[in-house]
Amino acid sequence: MNPTERTQISRHSKRGSYDTAVIYPILDEGLVCHVSYQLNGQPFLIPTAYCRIADTIYLHGSVGSHFMRELAQGKQVCVAVTLMDGLVLARSAFQHSVNYRSVVLFGQSQEVTDEAERWRVFEQVVEHIVPGRWADSRQPNASELTKTLLIAIPIEEASAKVRTGGVSPESTEDRALPYWAGVIPLSLQAGIPEQDLPVNEAVPMPAYVKAYKRGQ
Repeated sequence: MNPTERTQISRHSKRGSYDTAVIYPILDEGLVCHVSYQLNGQPFLIPTAYCRIADTIYLHGSVGSHFMRELAQGKQVCVAVTLMDGLVLARSAFQHSVNYRSVVLFGQSQEVTDEAERWRVFEQVVEHIVPGRWADSRQPNASELTKTLLIAIPIEEASAKVRTGGVSPESTEDRALPYWAGVIPLSLQAGIPEQDLPVNEAVPMPAYVKAYKRGQ
């Protein structure tokens, strides 16, 4: 993607990328995006689940949601996804940092009305959050479909920014200080699945639940 002033990274530009080979894996690993838009001069920022299909981000929500109804009318939005990978502790407080992968994208929201596309989005939203779950659950019925708005945000432009590695180079004086320095790795880890009651002994825990994880 060719950046404009909306997506051009100026601070630590070497960490930036406009390549979908970098951008899309970050979007595919994330679970929550933050969508910002403006209404009558008032800015709003809403966290929500999402999925990506090709070059489009999709959101789903209730027809009663003010947020979803506004996006259904068509708005220029900014969407951000961030993955935290580590806390970087330097010897000086000023040099502390974080390792992260983030994406900021822009696009014009629009309601999804085509029934085939709506069905595909429903499936992908579920599969994005828990791969394997769509085929292992009851499909939405007609009533549930009418109660749900689906919003498409074609990605007009986007940028990724990534920091990896350890402590940034410190001065000789700082390196001699008697403070621990290094990285505390962070990752999103699934806990032990908690089965809903009453327990149906005839239904074993699926493999995709036992082995659930995000990222590598």
